[in-house]
Amino acid sequence: MTLFHIFLLAVIQGVTEFLPVSSSGHLILLPALTPLEDQGLVIDVAVHVGTFFAVCWYFRHDVAEAVRGVPEIIRFRIETRGGFLALCLVIATIPVVIVGLIFKLLGIMDMLRSIAVIGWMMIIFGIVLYLTDRMGGQSRTAQGWTMKHALYLGLWQAVALIPGTSRSGIVISGARALGYARHDAAKLSMLMSIPTIIASGTLMGLDVVRLADWQAARDGAIAALISFFAAWAALVFMMKLLRSVSFTPYVIYRLILGSVLLVIAYS
Repeated sequence: MTLFHIFLLAVIQGVTEFLPVSSSGHLILLPALTPLEDQGLVIDVAVHVGTFFAVCWYFRHDVAEAVRGVPEIIRFRIETRGGFLALCLVIATIPVVIVGLIFKLLGIMDMLRSIAVIGWMMIIFGIVLYLTDRMGGQSRTAQGWTMKHALYLGLWQAVALIPGTSRSGIVISGARALGYARHDAAKLSMLMSIPTIIASGTLMGLDVVRLADWQAARDGAIAALISFFAAWAALVFMMKLLRSVSFTPYVIYRLILGSVLLVIAYS
């Protein structure tokens, strides 16, 4: 794999992982619409590792608080905000883990990796994002997250296993529907990505251990580093932008890209 190919994949993953435009959809489209070969599992895991560290660093204070609260979950005794945050993140991750395992065992994911599916999901959930953003309130904050809302958003997140949906986009839509402010909805989405990336990365990593070689490991290290910086930049950009702008620019992008993909798929 060339350095340019690695750079392109890492930037695409890093930029789109946290924006509501579907990173998995973009990664599937790259080999489907260009002469470039499929990147394979090693690079997939590597770019996810990069984005994982980016979001952990950006929300390092919340992450540290949640990590300190993990022992409280083990003891079945929640006493601090960190323990409650960690519990909510676990609850929010359960649906996507269960559905993800079912999809993997049944081979459903391979069936959904098509340009037509990505195109439709881009449009459908772009409209969902627009409607929930316009109709949702602004009264709730991330500090007021509840276990009930964690499960609710976890169910929304499981839908994002369909390529083109966007994990961050669907969680933000769910949070906006519950009345969370834009900035707080995005924050919850980013925090929920951490255990989700750990779960999916672990699942893919088991296969990587069997397949990887030194060349693949080197390529993966480069991809992880580039995706880290790309994801960091995307996070800083979006979180600052949301203080004054709605999600409409992302909706427009989704509608345009989805329409182009449907033309390609059905022509």
